[in-house]
Amino acid sequence: MNFLNKILSIFKENNNEKEPWHDLYGNNIPPKLEYPTGSMYDAFYKAYKKYPDYRAYTYFKKHYSYRDLNSQIVDIAKSLKAIGVKRGDRVTICMPNTPDAIIMFYAINMIGAISNMIHPLSSEKEIIFYLEKSNSEYILCLDLLYPKIEKVMENIKLRKVIVSKITNKMPKYLSTIYNLTNKSTKVNYSKKVISWETFYKLGKSFDGEFRYKGRDNDDAVILYSGGTTGDAKGVVLSNLCFNALATQCFKMTDPAKAGDSVLTIMPIFHGFGIGVCVHTELISGMSIILVPRFSPKEFSKLIKQNKPAFLAGVPTMYEALINSKEKSKTYLKSVCNVICGGDVLNETLRDKVDEYLKLHGSSANIRVGYGLTECTGASCLTPRYYFKEGGIGIPLPDMSYKIVKIGTFEKADNDEDGEICISGPTVMKRYLDDPEETKKVLKRHSDGKIWLHTGDVGCMNKEGLVFFKSRLKRIIISSGYNIYPQYVEKVIMSHPSVSTCTVVGIPHPYKKQVPKAYIILRENFDDTEELRNDIKEYCKKSIVKYSIPAEYEYVKELPKTLVGKVAFTKLGENNGKK
Repeated sequence: MNFLNKILSIFKENNNEKEPWHDLYGNNIPPKLEYPTGSMYDAFYKAYKKYPDYRAYTYFKKHYSYRDLNSQIVDIAKSLKAIGVKRGDRVTICMPNTPDAIIMFYAINMIGAISNMIHPLSSEKEIIFYLEKSNSEYILCLDLLYPKIEKVMENIKLRKVIVSKITNKMPKYLSTIYNLTNKSTKVNYSKKVISWETFYKLGKSFDGEFRYKGRDNDDAVILYSGGTTGDAKGVVLSNLCFNALATQCFKMTDPAKAGDSVLTIMPIFHGFGIGVCVHTELISGMSIILVPRFSPKEFSKLIKQNKPAFLAGVPTMYEALINSKEKSKTYLKSVCNVICGGDVLNETLRDKVDEYLKLHGSSANIRVGYGLTECTGASCLTPRYYFKEGGIGIPLPDMSYKIVKIGTFEKADNDEDGEICISGPTVMKRYLDDPEETKKVLKRHSDGKIWLHTGDVGCMNKEGLVFFKSRLKRIIISSGYNIYPQYVEKVIMSHPSVSTCTVVGIPHPYKKQVPKAYIILRENFDDTEELRNDIKEYCKKSIVKYSIPAEYEYVKELPKTLVGKVAFTKLGENNGKK
């Protein structure tokens, strides 16, 4: 019995009882699934053999088939072996959403190495941290970022730096235009620093073994947690984690089918991007439309040009969509699935998006997803036509959710707040080289299963719908009362003048903590004393007294983590600093 079957037998053994959310799946979604065995590349290869002439990816209007992509992966796998990359080595990908990054991702997996995915806009200090943390001696980066990598090389040993260009695999006319209108970046090529073209040629002379038959539980990818409460942690994910997630997402987005396309805007260094918006499609015969840089002004144009079946993004992306001035009443006709994750979607925005979709020809409604990097980016999704205020979804097939009383393993009652715990095949293997932190979040319960303690507070209703309340570490305890910042934020953001709001706890001499609101106003509203007073009065009318912010600070922007989430810790540290 291989590892996958062992894992699945455990899940089946412990999930004989029907879970409440199974009734919400509908007739087309089974509660238990079969997953591809072996590596991520093995799963992709099966799709390639089945759909060789289907479109795999589009990059600036140029299309590439599954046959093309497989050939590119094989060539780069040989190149990796030619430069000395071995099974188990960590290879860093520091790239936006480009073909070279996707090809490298699968080529690394094909030879049994591990992809270390990092934000391309990371600082020099952060890049050094990620390279040292992962013990990575190989890196793929964009030429625009090379000056930063060059400085990094002064402080850390790297065997090979492979430099790609944004224009690689663009149509020739667009590549020419880009080169004429943008400044080139000087790269000091050497034996250690080589271009993508040179790297590719190295593989042509390699005639040794290069494909490793991957196993389900092999380390495959290292992603990094958001780091909102401290240093980012390396999250080690297996082949099974990604293959399971992709299979689950494909089933949950019924009527998804081979040949459909998704606008891949979410960054590939994040689980949502690489797992939901890339791997799901490429093992299912679907295609990805690669967008290396998101522009709110270009969003509606991208949809109009590419006619995707799927949109997947974060609330700010959908805010840009509904603010677009697109007049066509049918330009969203192709869109049949719209997924929002990565951050809380307030009710006002959800309603506006649904209205916008209907007005412009789509039959879809926006669906909210929830997950953590520690479970490969996604673990639950709202059913297509079932939504309740505050709901973040029902567990994906083979995933189990349990709400436990905070600080215990004891299951909470229906609608009772507690810590959200998750079990299933997409849960991480461990934190990289950090057994103590791993023990804090991966815990074996009396049912014999390993549960991920998320650090999120929520509840579950009798139907199995999960509700998110707050990060456990974000709960503000004021005079013995539990204050949930997300609720206060939602109320404040329902004021017509407010674009964004973040609430944090600040010290108080006898209440321990009180809430403080950081507010960003919409562009068409002037920051006046009258408006500020109006927002205060709005809060007094809409929020229970002990949860009303004690302070309000109006800002132009909020500090962000590398994955684009609000850095709550920095807000706390900067409290009182203007």
